Amino acid sequence: MDKNRVYVFDTTLRDGEQVPGCQLTTVEKIEVAKELEALGVDVIEAGFPISSPGDFQSVVEISKAVSEPVICALTRANTMDIDAAAEALRFAKRKRIHTGIGASDMHIKYKFNSTRDEILKRAVDAVKYARKFVDDVEFYAEDAGRADNEYLARMIEAVIGAGATVVNIPDTNGYCLPDQYGAKIKYLMDHVSNIDKAIISVHCHNDLGLATANTIAGVMNGARQVECTINGIGERAGNTSLEEVAMILKTHHGLGLNTNINSKRIYGISTMVSTMMRMPVQPNKAIVGRNAFAHSSGIHQDGVLKHRENYEILNPEDVGISSNSIILTARSGRAALKHHLDRLGYKLDKINLDEVYQRFLVMADQKKEISDADLQQLMGDGDEKNYDDKAIKLTLLQVVCGDPLRPMATVKLKINGDEREASAAGNGPVNATINAIHEIIKDDIDLDEFSIQAMHGGSEDVSKVNMRVKYNGQSYYGFGYSTDIVSASVNAYVDALNKIY
Repeated sequence: MDKNRVYVFDTTLRDGEQVPGCQLTTVEKIEVAKELEALGVDVIEAGFPISSPGDFQSVVEISKAVSEPVICALTRANTMDIDAAAEALRFAKRKRIHTGIGASDMHIKYKFNSTRDEILKRAVDAVKYARKFVDDVEFYAEDAGRADNEYLARMIEAVIGAGATVVNIPDTNGYCLPDQYGAKIKYLMDHVSNIDKAIISVHCHNDLGLATANTIAGVMNGARQVECTINGIGERAGNTSLEEVAMILKTHHGLGLNTNINSKRIYGISTMVSTMMRMPVQPNKAIVGRNAFAHSSGIHQDGVLKHRENYEILNPEDVGISSNSIILTARSGRAALKHHLDRLGYKLDKINLDEVYQRFLVMADQKKEISDADLQQLMGDGDEKNYDDKAIKLTLLQVVCGDPLRPMATVKLKINGDEREASAAGNGPVNATINAIHEIIKDDIDLDEFSIQAMHGGSEDVSKVNMRVKYNGQSYYGFGYSTDIVSASVNAYVDALNKIY
């Protein structure tokens, strides 16, 4: 075994799915499992088969759907659970049974109403029984974070002797401080005589906000498997965040540790899990939060624009995010304003920039955040903007929609003086109109972001539509205004096309 290799055990589909309201269908679980495989995780904990027929079936189907990662099924330390897991894993190319029992005196007395010796026997018996079905058995010592170290060492030595290939040392309640948890792992490394026969795994919860810190402390003291979830979701306050651990190990080269994670796929699977599980990612979440690579302070913006690493230790592209965000607020400086004006095609010398900046500050004091449309208004480009110099002009828009009519749209575009017409259907009037435009514009253009905002309020208000499209890997923004939402949307899309062409 490579001593520098840290194995990633993902439990999004088991521990992560225990969050109320976040349950997935089997089909959805398969989609996530395939993305986890592409991400490069080593082990997928697919479920707890004995808990429900749905969980059992999900483990079966995930076992069929993916081939590279080990597929793991959770059990308690009893034969019925282990039988169910073995049956659910029958199609897995690489399979693991994850069995275990409580190790702390708190669990032994109040959960099992038992004794240390009896719990030790049950742990050994469970591992021996699981080894009858699979060669790869992981044992978890539940609540190890609060367990007596000497007793925990005896338990781990006994289960390795019984055939456990991986031993999981969970901080089940997120109780430990990093130095305490790291010392616990080191104690096991130093006092379990057969510890070299198994991989130590760390499974930390975030009740005190220390899950990632404890996981890294465990790894630094000899653990070589980390148990995580995408976005850190999980029971109560959640689990160790996979993306945080992966990027810590990638960033801190001095640790000399590596994973098999393809970090460029992190943001994609983060978004998938957030959407499927209806669990929004908090904006300031490390690595994948909306603000993780956003800068609004003028000092920070100036520093980032001069040299990214002044204020970013990670390259957003390394986690699958196309670029950082320079957010315009009243705290932004001239460098940030000029950056955005340059991007929108406005070229200003220093004297003009100073004058525009003063007008910008007045606007920024009135609004929390300044959009590209606001900048266009600042520069005098409103509804009356002259489009004579544009390559593409909209000359006709006709839309038919209603219930039960399927939305249909007809558009005419004048492209460099040549007028073309097309019609198309869609799932709504805006979608139908964009489909019709695509019939004329044959290039592969993807609509990446679409938002509608009322300028003042009321049903007769002017709508402002912001769009972001992607073409050849680049993002382009379009803006449209109209009392008609469809017209505003089409104007925004055509504005984006003109920036492309």
